[in-house]
Amino acid sequence: CRFIFPDNLLGISWVDSSWIPILNNGSVLDYFSERSNPFYDRTCNNEVVKMQRMTLDHLNQMVGVEYILLHAQEPILFIIRKQQRQSPTQVIPLADYYIIAGVIYQAPDLGSVINSRVLTAVHGIQSAFEEAMSYCRYHPSKGYWWHFKDQEEREKTKPKAKKKEEPSSIFQRQRVDALLLDLRQKFPPRFVQQKPGEKPIPVDQIKKEPEPAPEAVKPEEKETVKNAQSAGAKGPPEKRMRLQ
Repeated sequence: CRFIFPDNLLGISWVDSSWIPILNNGSVLDYFSERSNPFYDRTCNNEVVKMQRMTLDHLNQMVGVEYILLHAQEPILFIIRKQQRQSPTQVIPLADYYIIAGVIYQAPDLGSVINSRVLTAVHGIQSAFEEAMSYCRYHPSKGYWWHFKDQEEREKTKPKAKKKEEPSSIFQRQRVDALLLDLRQKFPPRFVQQKPGEKPIPVDQIKKEPEPAPEAVKPEEKETVKNAQSAGAKGPPEKRMRLQ
């Protein structure tokens, strides 16, 4: 079975759980050289040394691609470097790989880091411009202005200021009283509440107090009243001129 892996291996990882308990400085290169590891190049000098059963010290005498253990912090972190050896004292680094808790990742190069940061920044700026353009409004008579959703919510929740009520005039009060009196005469109330808090009762059930009987007038008083009335009708007596 042949596996074809993409050229960019920054987005993948590889792990073999059976090796994790025995990982150390001496076994980590053997773990990295597993056939299922996509980061391992089988044409490297390490594979040649392994097939000829030689030690890793012979890598310094060879020319080509090789893998070395660059840094180790047992048992969690291991860093392996892939490099191109041109002479026993001259090498060119090609890639770095770090192993964390048995999981192998490829370390990104400086160009990939800068490219990722630039793309992230450009994406954020583009999203900000698109968001800003969604709030932009234009009208030929008004021009351009900003219309935010938060502003609409604040205007909806903002309590409206109550208008001050102007006092009514004397004419208005008298006119209203006249209208209320006219309505009361046309539509008299059917229920009356004699005291606050009591249940209203129909007007028909209210007992009317008897009117006081007119007092008996004596006949002498009647004659006095008649004389006074007759005198008032005739008018005052004429004045006579006195003779000197």
